[in-house]
Amino acid sequence: MATYQYTARTVSGEEVTGALQADSPDAVVRALDEKRLFPVRVAEQASGAPRRGRVRRREVGVVYGQLADLIRADVPLLRALEVITRSTVNRRLAALVGGVRDDVAAGKALAEAMAAHPEVFAPLHVAMVRAGERAGFLEDVLANMAIFIERQDELQSKVLGALAYPALVASLGAVIVTAVLVIMVPMFRPLFADMNVPAPTRLLFATSDLVRNLWPLVLLGLVIGGVAAWGMAASEHGRRGWDRWRLRIPVVGPTIRLVAIARFCRVLGMMLANGVPLLQALAIAKDSTGSVVLADSIEAAAENVRAGQTLAEPLRASGLFPAEIFEMIAVAEQSNQLEKTLQGIADTVERRTNRQVDLAVRLIEPIILVLLAAGIAFVGVALVYPIFSMGNAMR
Repeated sequence: MATYQYTARTVSGEEVTGALQADSPDAVVRALDEKRLFPVRVAEQASGAPRRGRVRRREVGVVYGQLADLIRADVPLLRALEVITRSTVNRRLAALVGGVRDDVAAGKALAEAMAAHPEVFAPLHVAMVRAGERAGFLEDVLANMAIFIERQDELQSKVLGALAYPALVASLGAVIVTAVLVIMVPMFRPLFADMNVPAPTRLLFATSDLVRNLWPLVLLGLVIGGVAAWGMAASEHGRRGWDRWRLRIPVVGPTIRLVAIARFCRVLGMMLANGVPLLQALAIAKDSTGSVVLADSIEAAAENVRAGQTLAEPLRASGLFPAEIFEMIAVAEQSNQLEKTLQGIADTVERRTNRQVDLAVRLIEPIILVLLAAGIAFVGVALVYPIFSMGNAMR
């Protein structure tokens, strides 16, 4: 027999909770009926602490996809959430979905119930679910969010996998250079004690002294710099400055901008295709970009649209959208095919982004190798050049 947690209501409407041991959930329901209790939720009690553990973005996307399939199959929302609660492997996510189910059973909307757990259900997802509930296309929103999260996760996994080897090379290079500065350079220093060594050698000795003798100060400086950077990133001004700077990085900046534009076009096209008004869709889609600067330009575009202008013109004025994209948006507005064009733009931009990500990752590896080789060459020249000078002087 298993232990089941239940939530039920009395004849007067009062909510009661408890636990029963039974062979199945149906047996629990029968036992509650005998007590004149109306069951709201019955779930098998999980061992251990259900709210511990990490919820991955991919797991949330799987939940959205399952919920979309169940709703599309005409399964009632409460029962669909109950099924997902039982089938979800991650205990913390299962507990959260169960809590969402309880809130929905208590009369809350699905978006309102999800908004109570922002650490798992992002505000963008909540806004899209709210729009889907109001317009009657909730299953489409959930299915599109599942695909959207899956594509994001695939892109992130691809980038992280491609960066694994360059990161390993950079780490090994840092260890080798540190070992040379701490161990090898002090061994050569007595040989040049009475010599007028060249500038590269003096710089190498100074760097070695800094690493060997002042490493606590170096570590403290790194910690202070990290705390200062974190504080700036937490402020509104700092986030905007960081966002502007990263968009200007060669190769990386254009890739980040294209990823943000693809997200915006995907979400906006999906909203418009399901009947959401343009201004409301823009308010939701701007939060999907992940870029403060791009979101500001979209918000300014929304103000111009509210004033009766087209969408393409303020996007052109922002300078962040490529010429071919806002030209396609301008033509789509004239032909009343904006939602289809935006989806096509998202597909095209995602393919282009994948190519640029491949290019950026391929460039990182040789850059790291060149920097590592340059560092080792500098150490070699700084140590070998005085030896040759000393040999020439002796001859």
